[in-house]
Amino acid sequence: MNRQSSFFGFLVAGAIALLVIVITGFYWLFAKSPANITASTSQPSATIFVSKFAPVTVSLLVNPDRLQALEREGELSKLKTSLLAKSNINYQEDIQPWLGNEIILAVTSLDIDRDPENGQQPGYLMALTTTQPQKSREFVELLFSKRVLAGANLGTEEYEGVKLLYDNPPPKEDFLAGAAVGVSEAPLKEARYVLFANDLKVLKDAINNVQAPDLNLNSSVQYQKATQQLPKGALALAFLNLPTLAKWQGLELRESTYDSQIISLVLNSKGLVAETSFLSSSQTVSPSPTPLLSQPVGALQYIPQSAGLAISGANLSNLGDTDLAKLWKQATATISGSGKDVNSQIAKPLSELQNRWGINLPEDIFSWVKGEYAVALLPGNEQKTDSWVFAVEKTPEVAEGISRLDAIASNKGLNINSLSLNNQKISAWTDLIATSKKLDDKDSLAYNVETKVQGVHTNLGNYEIFTSDLETMAEIISAKENSLTKNRNFQDSIAAIPQPNQGYVYLDWRKSQNLVERQLPILKLVELVGKPFFENLRSLTVSSYGSETGLLKGRVFFKLQP
Repeated sequence: MNRQSSFFGFLVAGAIALLVIVITGFYWLFAKSPANITASTSQPSATIFVSKFAPVTVSLLVNPDRLQALEREGELSKLKTSLLAKSNINYQEDIQPWLGNEIILAVTSLDIDRDPENGQQPGYLMALTTTQPQKSREFVELLFSKRVLAGANLGTEEYEGVKLLYDNPPPKEDFLAGAAVGVSEAPLKEARYVLFANDLKVLKDAINNVQAPDLNLNSSVQYQKATQQLPKGALALAFLNLPTLAKWQGLELRESTYDSQIISLVLNSKGLVAETSFLSSSQTVSPSPTPLLSQPVGALQYIPQSAGLAISGANLSNLGDTDLAKLWKQATATISGSGKDVNSQIAKPLSELQNRWGINLPEDIFSWVKGEYAVALLPGNEQKTDSWVFAVEKTPEVAEGISRLDAIASNKGLNINSLSLNNQKISAWTDLIATSKKLDDKDSLAYNVETKVQGVHTNLGNYEIFTSDLETMAEIISAKENSLTKNRNFQDSIAAIPQPNQGYVYLDWRKSQNLVERQLPILKLVELVGKPFFENLRSLTVSSYGSETGLLKGRVFFKLQP
């Protein structure tokens, strides 16, 4: 029996849409003096109704009405009206007077009746805080009375001191159960929360979770550890139980280094900050050996401002043993187990590079990069293909690494030439190609030899610089003041990342959009859904930091067009 559509479906969609609009859709509507929007509470309280085994719990920690100041064309008002149209409920009259500062939506179970023969029926629970218990109780009564007028049959039941209202008998679709619940006394009397569920059992389980605290999410050690990582002023958060979440999506968590994740969203004067922490219940997960950096690496000074993607950090020689590598292995192993070849798209550029040059990246390059490094991709155009830059700090191992690359180039049939470019001595890997053209009607031919540059490298300061072509190398040599580190957008982005950290992944969205879409075609669908957000996205910056056992922390900063 399908009980997940229609009105409750509207509630679920409404919560998700509200979360998306609040966090990603309103920021660029800020005036030059943005409204002061901060969460009224640091942690959600309605999680007492959610099972500690729930795969997903999403919390909005600000009253939607406080976001009205951010509207430009009444977007939030239109959303409220459209979501409530079918229920004949008026938001301003029926909900606004009592709605508090917290809305929680949770997937409470993977299958409500645990009967695989009738299909998987996930349980959904929504909990809203109330500031006026009597009015919220009246609202629940009003909602179900209007459902009766619309043709539904009403059922009521007293359960653990709480009056439950629900559709009885259950319809084939559009099932709803609700209650006004309090937790200040036993039995539950004073309404502090309004609950809705897509099944009566889900509603009863929510009440049981309050009566037996060891069952609810607040009693989870992992959840307690996760909420300790929350930043101040978070407007929304999501807690994921990764093994259960994978099972819900038909996947298997084959690599279980991390078993839970918390994500929080914060708005500041520069953009949107998404903070995340991956947690492991195992004490055998060691801290990342990747060094923490107290400032951006010097190699970034050799990355041109025209770069669309830049990655920087230190010590690639132990990349496979880092906590980031463990997380990547867990994610790819899980997705690949579903039959989807995630690496075929995401790692395609690296595969093409290895195949083209006949190299093994970990052995032939990563193994000798023990100092700082920066690698960047410069998007091309109709006249010029994409180009790349790789800058690495000189260490005793670098000279040997360069010799190894020169040898690989030579084995591929390339020539190693030394030449001068803007008074700078460089080494070039070149390919000599003979061409011919017809001179006259007697089929006389003239032959020429063209030199095609496959890569160049040189020494600048304390760094060895590699580029894919002479034009890019000339840009780096002649325009040191035009580096990425001088870019205001980049400066603002890395300023939003805590220090020390393990380096940055910086993506200039406007320069790299076409490139990223070519590698990840599914992104076009995501852009269609979140069109306003992507239209105003300037860049995103990703970094990881911290070195506690069993904890990997990271931050994504979205720079938005003001």
